[in-house]
Amino acid sequence: MSNGLHVVFGTGPAGLAVVRELAARGERVRAVNRSGRAVVPAGVELRRGDATDPAVTRELCAGAAVVYGCLNAPYHRWPELFPPLQAGVVEGAAAAGAKLVVLENVYLYGPTGGRPLTEDLPAAATGRKGATRARMTTELQQAHQRGKVRVAIGRAADFFGPGVLASAMGERVFPRALAGRPVQVLGRPDLPHTYSYVPDVGRGLVTLGERDEALGSAWHLPGPQTVSTRQFLELVFRAAGRRPRVKALPRALLQVLGLVNPTVRELRELLYEFEEPFVLDHSKFDRAFGAGATPLDEAVGRTVAWYRDHARPA
Repeated sequence: MSNGLHVVFGTGPAGLAVVRELAARGERVRAVNRSGRAVVPAGVELRRGDATDPAVTRELCAGAAVVYGCLNAPYHRWPELFPPLQAGVVEGAAAAGAKLVVLENVYLYGPTGGRPLTEDLPAAATGRKGATRARMTTELQQAHQRGKVRVAIGRAADFFGPGVLASAMGERVFPRALAGRPVQVLGRPDLPHTYSYVPDVGRGLVTLGERDEALGSAWHLPGPQTVSTRQFLELVFRAAGRRPRVKALPRALLQVLGLVNPTVRELRELLYEFEEPFVLDHSKFDRAFGAGATPLDEAVGRTVAWYRDHARPA
């Protein structure tokens, strides 16, 4: 890796996974968030900054070799709040002449009828969040093609892992499993569904930042093997020492909850992910950079152990 500065925008689970991976490699790291508060490894510089302000991002990115965009916005306000965050990070990386590695999800593809998700699928989403993601991807690709900034995009599925709370496989699952309580899931739990382990996501993004051949392309980040949601949860309960208790959440109930909860309301756009096979193919990354994902049993076990030590009771 380079001896230059690495600037990571966002200190959610993915951003912190990037920070930890870089710090473990002995890199100079600056982590940036809106509050200036986060738990980061020793030696990591933590800065406060508004990523929507290009003057701020240019100052924060000065001297950077690689910039990582791991930001997010409140789910129900994606279309208005998320694009300005990305635009500010692009301006900062461009001013520094740095490589820019951006974390994306896979909403831009929309429903595929169960076809495995590969990087050559069209951006066919029509919902608010999927269309917003597709537009932001196009902006990144155009910035790269114009020579404004060198960009690599890494895409992941739903996160799980230590520190991951706001996820389909987060605080609504692991604490309940530890307590032996039923876990409710969306859609059809016996269909295959890829879940991305957040330390693998961080390691994959760092790989994209160190390899010039990653630039100009989108890459599905490696992760544990795909099983059905029910099989995944059975592993969770087993690691927790409990008998599996899995229930499918009725679609009608989700519709009702969406009337009063804006986050649940936004989930309805993405129900297709849980009602058809949802398999993230990361073979392109594996061929280019080598496979290195954490085995599923190990990833689940580490996540259960973290929740046992950190999470509030279910």
